[in-house]
Amino acid sequence: MEIRPDDLSSERVHALLEEHLRDMRAWSPPGSVHALDLDALRGPGMSFWTVWEGEDLLGCGALMQHTADHAEIKSMRSALAHRGKGAGVAMLAYIIEESRRRGYARLSLETGSAEPFAPSRALYARFGFRECGPFADYAPDPHSVFLTLEL
Repeated sequence: MEIRPDDLSSERVHALLEEHLRDMRAWSPPGSVHALDLDALRGPGMSFWTVWEGEDLLGCGALMQHTADHAEIKSMRSALAHRGKGAGVAMLAYIIEESRRRGYARLSLETGSAEPFAPSRALYARFGFRECGPFADYAPDPHSVFLTLEL
């Protein structure tokens, strides 16, 4: 498995992100979908990576800097066709290590509260993330779970 920086130019990456957005829209009401589109993922303060096994795109993840010491995980996704291969674990470990390397004191994320998000919440808990209140520009939302990890 190889994790590499990605410029979001590949149609395969676009398809993976569209799969991600489609699921987020299916599982959460419109005002509670916080997944980013391609333009937002290319924005300032964003870093984006993909996970590959040979020619297979297994997943992706992004890091959005909020302040000098706080960043947020965005667009963590394992491709449906490659679930269970460890891409999510590998990407999360990579983003945490990169966050430490950059000197962030805290890493946060927002995920859904519905049942389809339970595996994601379990993965984050395994890495030590704990529930917290809304951060950055988020507002309280019963469809969202906010998590943070002190680095």
